[in-house]
Amino acid sequence: MTKIITSFVFFLATVVTANAQQFEQGMGKAFGLWKEGKSAEATAMFERIASAEKNSWLPNYYVALVNTTEAFNPANREKVTALLTKAQDALDVELVKEPNNAELMVMQALLHTAWVAYDPMTNGMKLSGTIMELYGKAIAIDPKNPRAVFGKAEYEIGGAKWTGADVKALCKDVEHSIELFTNFKPETPFHPTWGFDRAQETMKNCGK
Repeated sequence: MTKIITSFVFFLATVVTANAQQFEQGMGKAFGLWKEGKSAEATAMFERIASAEKNSWLPNYYVALVNTTEAFNPANREKVTALLTKAQDALDVELVKEPNNAELMVMQALLHTAWVAYDPMTNGMKLSGTIMELYGKAIAIDPKNPRAVFGKAEYEIGGAKWTGADVKALCKDVEHSIELFTNFKPETPFHPTWGFDRAQETMKNCGK
């Protein structure tokens, strides 16, 4: 009986290790494609990983991030609806499973921001409150998440350009986010780390 149990445990450990290696290889390949500017191919790879690995929110997160990032590109204006629909569909899958995941909330706020950038007159009033609420919830869940702190400040700074509001306090929030980025340690090599460069660039021009 002991031999049977030992053999089963060994078999299970082998399967888990093989699956982990496949996940890491797949994610690495997808990131490589994205880095090469092959966003459609990267999306397809992340989608395949997501369909095989149901217990990780990361593949669908990157489907959302890749497509949302592409939606901000003026050259893709005619594709924005398709890009953001694909992003939202992938994100919805993970939000159902992890509704209190701060990174997913930040991703949702960024996705809404892409809609605002696409059509500010229509979507600004409709989505701005939701965006701020999402960032607020993400910060409440994880006060040390640099993307949540910076995203909220950046969005408010963008709004201040239209309202003429003072951004000094917001610049301090950006500065705080840079401190958080500096000390941030992702749980794995595949967890989100983006935003640091943008925060530094924003800080250079903040309040000017």
